[in-house]
Amino acid sequence: MKKNRLILAMAAAMLVSAAAFQSCGKEFLEAKPKGTHFESDYYRNRQEAFNGLVAVYDVIGWSTSNYTNKLSVMNVASDDMNAGGGSSSDLPHFQNMNKFTVTPADGPQEGLWAGGYAGVGRANVLLSKLPQTVMDETEKKRFVAESRFLRAYFYFDLVRIFKNIPLIKEPLLADNINLVEQVNPAEVYDFITTELKESLADLPATVPVATEGGRITKAAGHALLGKVLLYQEKFAEAAAQFAEVNGEPGQVSKFGNQLLPNFADLFVVTNKHNKESILEVNHTSLSAGTWGCVPCTEGNIINIMSAPRNYNLLDSTRGPGFVSGWGFFIPTKELAVWMKGDSRYAATISNVDSLANVPLGADPTIMVVKYGQSHDNSGYFLKKYAGLAKDRSQGAGDADLNFPQNTYEIRLADTYLLEAEALVRGGGNVGRALALLNAVRDRAHMTKKSGITLDDIVDERRMELVGEGHRFFDLVRWKRAATVLKYKGFTENKNEILPIPLLELTNTMLKQSKEYGGTL
Repeated sequence: MKKNRLILAMAAAMLVSAAAFQSCGKEFLEAKPKGTHFESDYYRNRQEAFNGLVAVYDVIGWSTSNYTNKLSVMNVASDDMNAGGGSSSDLPHFQNMNKFTVTPADGPQEGLWAGGYAGVGRANVLLSKLPQTVMDETEKKRFVAESRFLRAYFYFDLVRIFKNIPLIKEPLLADNINLVEQVNPAEVYDFITTELKESLADLPATVPVATEGGRITKAAGHALLGKVLLYQEKFAEAAAQFAEVNGEPGQVSKFGNQLLPNFADLFVVTNKHNKESILEVNHTSLSAGTWGCVPCTEGNIINIMSAPRNYNLLDSTRGPGFVSGWGFFIPTKELAVWMKGDSRYAATISNVDSLANVPLGADPTIMVVKYGQSHDNSGYFLKKYAGLAKDRSQGAGDADLNFPQNTYEIRLADTYLLEAEALVRGGGNVGRALALLNAVRDRAHMTKKSGITLDDIVDERRMELVGEGHRFFDLVRWKRAATVLKYKGFTENKNEILPIPLLELTNTMLKQSKEYGGTL
Protein backbone atom coordinates (compact mmCIF):
# COMPACT_ATOMS: atom_id res chain seq x y z
CA MET A 1 0.00 0.00 0.00
CA LYS A 2 1.32 3.43 -0.89
CA LYS A 3 2.14 5.83 1.91
CA ASN A 4 1.27 9.48 1.61
CA ARG A 5 4.00 11.83 0.50
CA LEU A 6 4.12 13.75 3.76
CA ILE A 7 5.02 10.53 5.57
CA LEU A 8 7.66 9.72 2.99
CA ALA A 9 9.09 13.24 3.10
CA MET A 10 9.34 13.25 6.88
CA ALA A 11 10.85 9.77 6.84
CA ALA A 12 13.41 10.94 4.30
CA ALA A 13 14.39 13.69 6.69
CA MET A 14 15.43 11.04 9.20
CA LEU A 15 18.26 10.13 6.84
CA VAL A 16 21.19 12.43 6.12
CA SER A 17 23.18 12.28 2.90
CA ALA A 18 26.89 12.24 3.73
CA ALA A 19 28.35 14.15 0.83
CA ALA A 20 31.81 13.77 -0.62
CA PHE A 21 33.24 17.23 -1.24
CA GLN A 22 35.96 18.25 -3.63
CA SER A 23 38.40 21.10 -3.43
CA CYS A 24 40.19 22.65 -6.40
CA GLY A 25 37.47 25.21 -7.05
CA LYS A 26 34.53 22.80 -7.19
CA GLU A 27 31.28 24.38 -6.07
CA PHE A 28 29.37 23.84 -2.89
CA LEU A 29 26.98 20.92 -3.49
CA GLU A 30 28.76 19.83 -6.67
CA ALA A 31 29.60 16.32 -5.55
CA LYS A 32 27.01 13.58 -5.40
CA PRO A 33 25.93 12.61 -1.86
CA LYS A 34 27.21 9.16 -0.92
CA GLY A 35 25.81 7.00 1.84
CA THR A 36 23.18 7.69 4.48
CA HIS A 37 23.08 7.89 8.25
CA PHE A 38 20.17 7.77 10.68
CA GLU A 39 19.74 11.20 12.23
CA SER A 40 19.51 9.85 15.79
CA ASP A 41 23.28 9.33 15.98
CA TYR A 42 24.34 12.12 13.66
CA TYR A 43 25.16 15.87 13.77
CA ARG A 44 27.74 15.38 16.50
CA ASN A 45 30.39 17.65 14.98
CA ARG A 46 30.93 20.32 12.37
CA GLN A 47 31.41 17.94 9.45
CA GLU A 48 28.26 15.99 10.20
CA ALA A 49 26.27 19.21 10.62
CA PHE A 50 27.68 20.48 7.33
CA ASN A 51 26.63 17.27 5.59
CA GLY A 52 23.16 17.75 7.01
CA LEU A 53 23.08 21.30 5.70
CA VAL A 54 24.09 20.09 2.24
CA ALA A 55 21.19 17.62 2.42
CA VAL A 56 18.77 20.53 2.96
CA TYR A 57 20.24 22.53 0.07
CA ASP A 58 20.10 19.44 -2.12
CA VAL A 59 16.30 19.50 -2.26
CA ILE A 60 16.26 22.84 -4.12
CA GLY A 61 17.50 21.10 -7.28
CA TRP A 62 15.37 17.96 -7.06
CA SER A 63 13.41 16.49 -9.95
CA THR A 64 11.12 13.51 -9.45
CA SER A 65 11.20 10.23 -11.36
CA ASN A 66 8.68 11.75 -13.80
CA TYR A 67 10.89 14.88 -14.20
CA THR A 68 8.72 17.20 -12.13
CA ASN A 69 10.32 20.29 -10.64
CA LYS A 70 9.06 23.81 -9.97
CA LEU A 71 10.74 25.37 -13.01
CA SER A 72 9.28 22.91 -15.50
CA VAL A 73 5.77 22.99 -14.03
CA MET A 74 5.56 26.78 -13.84
CA ASN A 75 6.89 27.18 -17.38
CA VAL A 76 4.18 24.99 -18.94
CA ALA A 77 1.52 26.75 -16.84
CA SER A 78 2.40 30.12 -18.37
CA ASP A 79 1.33 31.73 -21.63
CA ASP A 80 4.96 31.62 -22.78
CA MET A 81 5.18 27.84 -23.18
CA ASN A 82 3.31 24.77 -24.29
CA ALA A 83 4.13 21.41 -22.79
CA GLY A 84 5.41 19.84 -26.01
CA GLY A 85 6.87 16.34 -25.88
CA GLY A 86 6.21 13.50 -28.28
CA SER A 87 2.41 13.54 -28.11
CA SER A 88 -0.57 14.80 -26.14
CA SER A 89 -0.06 11.89 -23.73
CA ASP A 90 3.69 12.33 -23.22
CA LEU A 91 4.26 13.01 -19.51
CA PRO A 92 0.55 13.67 -18.88
CA HIS A 93 1.11 15.69 -15.71
CA PHE A 94 2.79 18.38 -17.84
CA GLN A 95 0.02 18.20 -20.44
CA ASN A 96 -2.59 18.56 -17.69
CA MET A 97 -0.83 21.57 -16.23
CA ASN A 98 -0.51 23.16 -19.66
CA LYS A 99 -4.25 22.80 -20.33
CA PHE A 100 -5.37 23.30 -16.71
CA THR A 101 -7.06 19.92 -16.60
CA VAL A 102 -5.34 19.04 -13.33
CA THR A 103 -7.38 17.02 -10.82
CA PRO A 104 -6.46 15.80 -7.33
CA ALA A 105 -5.51 12.48 -8.93
CA ASP A 106 -3.76 13.76 -12.07
CA GLY A 107 -1.17 16.50 -12.21
CA PRO A 108 2.31 17.51 -11.05
CA GLN A 109 1.28 18.18 -7.45
CA GLU A 110 2.67 15.02 -5.83
CA GLY A 111 6.25 15.81 -6.78
CA LEU A 112 6.03 19.46 -5.74
CA TRP A 113 4.41 18.57 -2.40
CA ALA A 114 6.89 15.80 -1.64
CA GLY A 115 9.91 17.92 -2.54
CA GLY A 116 8.73 20.86 -0.47
CA TYR A 117 8.10 18.81 2.63
CA ALA A 118 11.32 16.84 2.20
CA GLY A 119 13.16 20.17 2.38
CA VAL A 120 11.13 21.28 5.40
CA GLY A 121 11.72 17.96 7.14
CA ARG A 122 15.46 18.01 6.60
CA ALA A 123 15.69 21.60 7.84
CA ASN A 124 13.63 20.75 10.92
CA VAL A 125 15.87 17.84 11.83
CA LEU A 126 19.05 19.87 11.40
CA LEU A 127 17.69 22.78 13.43
CA SER A 128 16.70 20.42 16.23
CA LYS A 129 20.18 18.88 16.36
CA LEU A 130 22.43 21.92 15.95
CA PRO A 131 22.18 23.09 19.59
CA GLN A 132 24.05 19.93 20.64
CA THR A 133 26.59 19.98 17.81
CA VAL A 134 30.21 20.56 18.86
CA MET A 135 31.52 23.25 16.51
CA ASP A 136 32.45 26.92 16.33
CA GLU A 137 29.50 28.95 17.65
CA THR A 138 29.73 31.66 14.99
CA GLU A 139 29.62 29.12 12.20
CA LYS A 140 26.82 27.29 13.96
CA LYS A 141 24.77 30.49 13.88
CA ARG A 142 25.36 30.65 10.14
CA PHE A 143 24.16 27.05 9.73
CA VAL A 144 21.03 27.91 11.70
CA ALA A 145 20.40 31.00 9.58
CA GLU A 146 20.82 29.05 6.32
CA SER A 147 18.50 26.30 7.54
CA ARG A 148 15.83 28.80 8.56
CA PHE A 149 16.12 30.58 5.21
CA LEU A 150 15.79 27.28 3.35
CA ARG A 151 12.80 26.20 5.42
CA ALA A 152 11.16 29.57 4.64
CA TYR A 153 12.01 29.12 0.94
CA PHE A 154 10.30 25.72 0.84
CA TYR A 155 7.26 27.03 2.67
CA PHE A 156 6.97 30.02 0.33
CA ASP A 157 6.74 27.66 -2.63
CA LEU A 158 4.30 25.35 -0.84
CA VAL A 159 1.92 28.14 0.22
CA ARG A 160 1.98 29.77 -3.22
CA ILE A 161 1.34 26.49 -5.01
CA PHE A 162 -1.15 24.83 -2.62
CA LYS A 163 -2.39 27.63 -0.30
CA ASN A 164 -3.79 25.27 2.35
CA ILE A 165 -0.82 23.48 3.89
CA PRO A 166 0.40 22.10 7.22
CA LEU A 167 2.94 24.26 9.05
CA ILE A 168 5.47 21.86 10.58
CA LYS A 169 8.16 23.56 12.64
CA GLU A 170 9.94 20.61 14.23
CA PRO A 171 10.64 16.94 13.50
CA LEU A 172 7.54 14.78 13.71
CA LEU A 173 7.31 11.42 15.42
CA ALA A 174 5.92 8.76 13.11
CA ASP A 175 2.79 8.39 15.26
CA ASN A 176 1.95 12.09 14.80
CA ILE A 177 2.42 12.49 11.06
CA ASN A 178 -1.15 11.54 10.16
CA LEU A 179 -2.51 13.95 12.80
CA VAL A 180 -1.08 17.05 11.13
CA GLU A 181 -3.66 19.66 10.07
CA GLN A 182 -3.53 22.60 7.69
CA VAL A 183 -3.34 26.18 8.91
CA ASN A 184 -4.54 29.51 7.56
CA PRO A 185 -2.19 30.71 4.78
CA ALA A 186 -1.69 33.98 6.69
CA GLU A 187 -0.07 31.99 9.49
CA VAL A 188 2.37 30.45 7.02
CA TYR A 189 3.27 33.87 5.61
CA ASP A 190 3.82 35.22 9.12
CA PHE A 191 6.12 32.30 9.91
CA ILE A 192 8.09 32.74 6.68
CA THR A 193 8.48 36.46 7.30
CA THR A 194 9.75 35.91 10.85
CA GLU A 195 12.18 33.20 9.73
CA LEU A 196 13.69 35.42 7.07
CA LYS A 197 13.93 38.52 9.22
CA GLU A 198 15.57 36.67 12.10
CA SER A 199 18.04 34.78 9.89
CA LEU A 200 19.42 37.88 8.14
CA ALA A 201 21.86 38.90 10.88
CA ASP A 202 23.81 35.64 10.71
CA LEU A 203 23.96 35.28 6.92
CA PRO A 204 27.23 36.35 5.24
CA ALA A 205 27.29 39.43 3.03
CA THR A 206 29.17 37.47 0.36
CA VAL A 207 30.66 34.01 -0.11
CA PRO A 208 33.78 32.81 -1.96
CA VAL A 209 32.28 31.58 -5.22
CA ALA A 210 35.00 29.03 -5.91
CA THR A 211 34.28 27.06 -2.73
CA GLU A 212 30.83 28.16 -1.57
CA GLY A 213 28.94 29.19 -4.70
CA GLY A 214 25.27 28.55 -4.09
CA ARG A 215 25.18 29.16 -0.34
CA ILE A 216 22.72 31.70 1.01
CA THR A 217 23.84 35.31 1.49
CA LYS A 218 22.26 38.45 2.92
CA ALA A 219 21.30 39.50 -0.61
CA ALA A 220 19.28 36.30 -1.01
CA GLY A 221 17.71 36.83 2.41
CA HIS A 222 16.58 40.37 1.62
CA ALA A 223 15.41 39.37 -1.88
CA LEU A 224 13.27 36.44 -0.73
CA LEU A 225 11.84 38.51 2.12
CA GLY A 226 10.95 41.20 -0.41
CA LYS A 227 9.12 38.63 -2.53
CA VAL A 228 7.20 37.31 0.45
CA LEU A 229 6.14 40.83 1.44
CA LEU A 230 5.19 41.71 -2.13
CA TYR A 231 2.91 38.67 -2.32
CA GLN A 232 1.14 40.02 0.76
CA GLU A 233 0.88 43.45 -0.93
CA LYS A 234 3.01 45.07 1.76
CA PHE A 235 4.50 47.30 -0.88
CA ALA A 236 6.57 49.75 1.16
CA GLU A 237 8.17 46.98 3.23
CA ALA A 238 8.86 44.92 0.09
CA ALA A 239 10.44 47.87 -1.70
CA ALA A 240 12.73 48.50 1.27
CA GLN A 241 13.98 44.90 1.20
CA PHE A 242 14.61 44.98 -2.54
CA ALA A 243 16.42 48.31 -2.20
CA GLU A 244 18.87 46.63 0.20
CA VAL A 245 19.71 44.19 -2.61
CA ASN A 246 19.60 46.55 -5.56
CA GLY A 247 21.44 49.64 -4.40
CA GLU A 248 21.82 52.35 -7.03
CA PRO A 249 20.28 51.18 -10.34
CA GLY A 250 22.94 50.05 -12.78
CA GLN A 251 25.76 50.23 -10.22
CA VAL A 252 27.48 47.60 -8.08
CA SER A 253 25.39 46.94 -4.98
CA LYS A 254 26.80 46.79 -1.46
CA PHE A 255 26.73 43.00 -1.73
CA GLY A 256 28.72 43.06 -4.98
CA ASN A 257 25.82 42.37 -7.36
CA GLN A 258 25.53 44.09 -10.73
CA LEU A 259 23.70 43.53 -14.00
CA LEU A 260 25.93 41.69 -16.45
CA PRO A 261 26.74 43.89 -19.47
CA ASN A 262 25.64 41.20 -21.93
CA PHE A 263 22.28 39.49 -21.38
CA ALA A 264 23.31 36.35 -23.28
CA ASP A 265 26.21 35.76 -20.87
CA LEU A 266 23.69 34.87 -18.16
CA PHE A 267 23.09 31.56 -19.92
CA VAL A 268 26.65 30.52 -20.70
CA VAL A 269 26.96 27.25 -18.82
CA THR A 270 30.35 28.04 -17.28
CA ASN A 271 29.23 31.48 -16.05
CA LYS A 272 27.97 30.22 -12.71
CA HIS A 273 27.38 32.46 -9.69
CA ASN A 274 28.11 35.59 -11.66
CA LYS A 275 27.60 39.12 -10.32
CA GLU A 276 23.95 39.20 -11.35
CA SER A 277 23.11 35.95 -9.59
CA ILE A 278 21.51 36.20 -6.13
CA LEU A 279 20.14 32.69 -5.63
CA GLU A 280 21.11 29.94 -8.03
CA VAL A 281 20.25 26.25 -8.27
CA ASN A 282 23.46 24.24 -8.60
CA HIS A 283 23.81 21.45 -11.13
CA THR A 284 26.84 19.39 -12.08
CA SER A 285 28.02 16.86 -14.67
CA LEU A 286 29.90 14.95 -11.97
CA SER A 287 27.08 13.26 -10.05
CA ALA A 288 27.03 10.17 -12.29
CA GLY A 289 23.21 10.15 -12.40
CA THR A 290 21.63 7.15 -14.09
CA TRP A 291 18.19 6.11 -15.30
CA GLY A 292 18.05 3.75 -12.33
CA CYS A 293 17.44 6.77 -10.08
CA VAL A 294 16.48 9.94 -11.93
CA PRO A 295 15.83 11.90 -8.70
CA CYS A 296 19.37 11.06 -7.54
CA THR A 297 21.10 13.03 -10.27
CA GLU A 298 22.55 16.49 -9.60
CA GLY A 299 22.45 17.25 -13.32
CA ASN A 300 20.01 19.64 -14.98
CA ILE A 301 17.19 17.59 -16.48
CA ILE A 302 15.67 20.71 -18.10
CA ASN A 303 18.53 20.76 -20.64
CA ILE A 304 17.67 17.46 -22.29
CA MET A 305 13.93 18.08 -22.01
CA SER A 306 14.12 21.50 -23.71
CA ALA A 307 16.26 20.46 -26.68
CA PRO A 308 14.54 19.65 -30.03
CA ARG A 309 13.55 16.07 -30.72
CA ASN A 310 15.75 14.09 -33.14
CA TYR A 311 17.86 17.18 -33.72
CA ASN A 312 20.51 16.90 -36.42
CA LEU A 313 22.53 19.98 -37.42
CA LEU A 314 24.28 19.28 -40.70
CA ASP A 315 26.42 22.45 -40.72
CA SER A 316 27.75 23.48 -37.30
CA THR A 317 28.44 27.02 -38.51
CA ARG A 318 24.82 27.72 -39.42
CA GLY A 319 22.79 26.84 -36.36
CA PRO A 320 22.82 26.13 -32.61
CA GLY A 321 24.62 22.98 -31.50
CA PHE A 322 21.75 21.47 -29.53
CA VAL A 323 21.71 17.86 -28.45
CA SER A 324 18.88 15.67 -29.65
CA GLY A 325 16.39 16.09 -26.83
CA TRP A 326 12.78 15.52 -25.87
CA GLY A 327 11.13 18.67 -27.22
CA PHE A 328 9.33 19.91 -24.11
CA PHE A 329 8.65 23.51 -22.97
CA ILE A 330 7.90 24.86 -26.43
CA PRO A 331 7.74 28.67 -26.68
CA THR A 332 4.49 29.83 -28.23
CA LYS A 333 4.39 31.58 -31.58
CA GLU A 334 2.70 34.52 -29.85
CA LEU A 335 5.68 34.90 -27.53
CA ALA A 336 8.16 34.70 -30.39
CA VAL A 337 6.34 37.33 -32.46
CA TRP A 338 5.98 39.57 -29.39
CA MET A 339 9.69 39.34 -28.56
CA LYS A 340 11.02 40.09 -32.05
CA GLY A 341 12.75 43.42 -32.15
CA ASP A 342 14.10 43.03 -28.63
CA SER A 343 17.79 42.12 -28.32
CA ARG A 344 16.98 39.45 -25.72
CA TYR A 345 15.12 37.39 -28.30
CA ALA A 346 18.29 35.83 -29.74
CA ALA A 347 19.47 34.54 -26.35
CA THR A 348 16.00 33.36 -25.30
CA ILE A 349 14.42 31.63 -28.28
CA SER A 350 15.79 29.60 -31.17
CA ASN A 351 13.77 29.44 -34.39
CA VAL A 352 14.75 25.91 -35.39
CA ASP A 353 11.89 25.66 -37.87
CA SER A 354 13.44 28.40 -40.00
CA LEU A 355 16.69 26.44 -40.29
CA ALA A 356 14.76 23.32 -41.21
CA ASN A 357 13.63 25.16 -44.34
CA VAL A 358 17.06 26.40 -45.45
CA PRO A 359 18.84 24.17 -48.00
CA LEU A 360 22.29 22.99 -46.93
CA GLY A 361 23.68 23.40 -50.44
CA ALA A 362 22.70 22.84 -54.02
CA ASP A 363 20.35 19.96 -53.22
CA PRO A 364 17.04 21.60 -52.23
CA THR A 365 15.92 18.47 -50.36
CA ILE A 366 18.72 18.58 -47.77
CA MET A 367 18.27 21.24 -45.11
CA VAL A 368 20.64 22.79 -42.57
CA VAL A 369 18.70 21.19 -39.72
CA LYS A 370 16.53 18.13 -39.37
CA TYR A 371 14.39 17.70 -36.28
CA GLY A 372 11.29 15.90 -35.07
CA GLN A 373 8.30 18.08 -34.33
CA SER A 374 6.94 18.17 -30.82
CA HIS A 375 3.32 18.09 -29.74
CA ASP A 376 2.00 21.67 -29.99
CA ASN A 377 5.03 22.40 -32.15
CA SER A 378 5.71 26.06 -32.87
CA GLY A 379 9.15 25.65 -34.43
CA TYR A 380 10.67 27.60 -31.52
CA PHE A 381 12.74 26.25 -28.63
CA LEU A 382 13.91 27.65 -25.30
CA LYS A 383 17.48 28.58 -26.12
CA LYS A 384 18.24 29.67 -22.55
CA TYR A 385 18.11 26.08 -21.32
CA ALA A 386 18.15 23.77 -24.35
CA GLY A 387 21.14 21.46 -23.89
CA LEU A 388 24.20 21.95 -26.08
CA ALA A 389 26.34 19.11 -27.36
CA LYS A 390 29.51 20.83 -26.10
CA ASP A 391 28.10 20.77 -22.55
CA ARG A 392 27.06 17.12 -22.62
CA SER A 393 28.66 15.15 -19.81
CA GLN A 394 31.63 12.98 -20.72
CA GLY A 395 31.84 11.46 -17.26
CA ALA A 396 30.20 8.54 -15.51
CA GLY A 397 26.46 8.01 -15.59
CA ASP A 398 23.92 8.68 -18.33
CA ALA A 399 24.82 11.84 -20.24
CA ASP A 400 21.18 12.96 -20.67
CA LEU A 401 20.82 13.29 -16.90
CA ASN A 402 24.07 15.09 -16.14
CA PHE A 403 24.03 18.49 -17.82
CA PRO A 404 25.85 21.06 -15.66
CA GLN A 405 23.90 24.27 -16.39
CA ASN A 406 22.70 26.08 -13.27
CA THR A 407 19.34 27.84 -13.18
CA TYR A 408 18.41 31.12 -11.51
CA GLU A 409 15.99 31.31 -8.64
CA ILE A 410 16.61 35.05 -8.11
CA ARG A 411 18.82 37.42 -10.10
CA LEU A 412 19.33 41.16 -10.00
CA ALA A 413 17.16 42.07 -13.00
CA ASP A 414 14.35 40.18 -11.26
CA THR A 415 14.76 42.18 -8.04
CA TYR A 416 15.11 45.48 -9.94
CA LEU A 417 11.73 44.89 -11.54
CA LEU A 418 10.14 43.63 -8.32
CA GLU A 419 11.23 46.76 -6.48
CA ALA A 420 9.87 48.88 -9.34
CA GLU A 421 6.57 47.00 -9.03
CA ALA A 422 6.41 47.52 -5.28
CA LEU A 423 7.09 51.25 -5.70
CA VAL A 424 4.51 51.74 -8.45
CA ARG A 425 1.78 49.70 -6.80
CA GLY A 426 2.48 51.16 -3.38
CA GLY A 427 2.64 54.80 -4.46
CA GLY A 428 6.34 55.05 -3.70
CA ASN A 429 9.25 56.76 -5.43
CA VAL A 430 8.24 56.58 -9.08
CA GLY A 431 11.52 58.15 -10.20
CA ARG A 432 13.48 55.31 -8.64
CA ALA A 433 11.06 52.77 -10.14
CA LEU A 434 11.70 54.25 -13.58
CA ALA A 435 15.47 54.16 -13.06
CA LEU A 436 15.28 50.47 -12.12
CA LEU A 437 13.17 49.65 -15.17
CA ASN A 438 15.44 51.60 -17.48
CA ALA A 439 18.58 49.94 -16.10
CA VAL A 440 17.19 46.58 -17.25
CA ARG A 441 16.17 48.03 -20.62
CA ASP A 442 19.51 49.77 -21.06
CA ARG A 443 21.38 46.48 -20.61
CA ALA A 444 19.19 45.10 -23.41
CA HIS A 445 19.98 48.14 -25.62
CA MET A 446 16.33 49.13 -25.64
CA THR A 447 15.02 52.70 -25.65
CA LYS A 448 14.57 54.08 -22.16
CA LYS A 449 11.07 54.88 -20.97
CA SER A 450 10.13 58.44 -19.98
CA GLY A 451 7.43 57.29 -17.58
CA ILE A 452 6.39 54.07 -15.86
CA THR A 453 3.18 52.13 -15.29
CA LEU A 454 2.48 48.65 -13.99
CA ASP A 455 1.95 47.54 -17.59
CA ASP A 456 5.53 48.57 -18.39
CA ILE A 457 6.78 46.35 -15.56
CA VAL A 458 4.52 43.49 -16.63
CA ASP A 459 5.96 43.59 -20.15
CA GLU A 460 9.56 43.96 -18.98
CA ARG A 461 9.34 41.03 -16.58
CA ARG A 462 7.96 38.83 -19.32
CA MET A 463 10.65 39.86 -21.80
CA GLU A 464 13.52 39.53 -19.35
CA LEU A 465 12.54 36.33 -17.54
CA VAL A 466 11.09 33.99 -20.20
CA GLY A 467 11.55 30.36 -19.21
CA GLU A 468 12.84 31.11 -15.71
CA GLY A 469 9.66 30.03 -13.90
CA HIS A 470 8.28 33.44 -12.86
CA ARG A 471 5.55 34.19 -15.39
CA PHE A 472 2.72 32.08 -13.91
CA PHE A 473 3.35 33.34 -10.38
CA ASP A 474 3.48 36.90 -11.73
CA LEU A 475 0.15 36.57 -13.53
CA VAL A 476 -1.50 35.19 -10.40
CA ARG A 477 -0.02 37.95 -8.22
CA TRP A 478 -1.24 40.63 -10.64
CA LYS A 479 -4.67 38.94 -10.84
CA ARG A 480 -4.30 38.72 -14.60
CA ALA A 481 -4.09 34.95 -14.95
CA ALA A 482 -7.80 34.47 -15.65
CA THR A 483 -7.63 36.83 -18.62
CA VAL A 484 -4.22 35.93 -20.04
CA LEU A 485 -4.55 32.16 -19.58
CA LYS A 486 -8.22 31.76 -20.46
CA TYR A 487 -7.30 30.36 -23.88
CA LYS A 488 -5.49 27.50 -22.13
CA GLY A 489 -8.50 26.59 -20.00
CA PHE A 490 -7.61 28.51 -16.84
CA THR A 491 -10.56 28.84 -14.44
CA GLU A 492 -10.57 31.83 -12.11
CA ASN A 493 -10.65 31.07 -8.37
CA LYS A 494 -9.45 27.54 -9.06
CA ASN A 495 -6.32 27.23 -11.15
CA GLU A 496 -4.35 29.80 -9.18
CA ILE A 497 -3.33 26.86 -6.99
CA LEU A 498 -2.87 23.11 -7.32
CA PRO A 499 -4.97 20.54 -5.47
CA ILE A 500 -3.69 18.77 -2.39
CA PRO A 501 -2.40 15.43 -3.75
CA LEU A 502 -5.08 12.75 -3.44
CA LEU A 503 -2.74 10.41 -1.62
CA GLU A 504 -2.30 12.98 1.16
CA LEU A 505 -5.99 12.81 2.02
CA THR A 506 -5.99 9.10 2.81
CA ASN A 507 -6.03 8.30 6.55
CA THR A 508 -4.89 11.84 7.46
CA MET A 509 -6.43 14.99 8.90
CA LEU A 510 -5.70 16.92 5.71
CA LYS A 511 -8.57 18.33 3.66
CA GLN A 512 -8.90 19.24 0.02
CA SER A 513 -9.07 22.90 -0.98
CA LYS A 514 -12.51 24.18 -1.95
CA GLU A 515 -11.16 25.05 -5.40
CA TYR A 516 -11.03 21.30 -6.05
CA GLY A 517 -14.23 20.22 -4.32
CA GLY A 518 -12.97 20.24 -0.73
CA THR A 519 -13.95 22.18 2.36
CA LEU A 520 -10.92 24.45 2.97
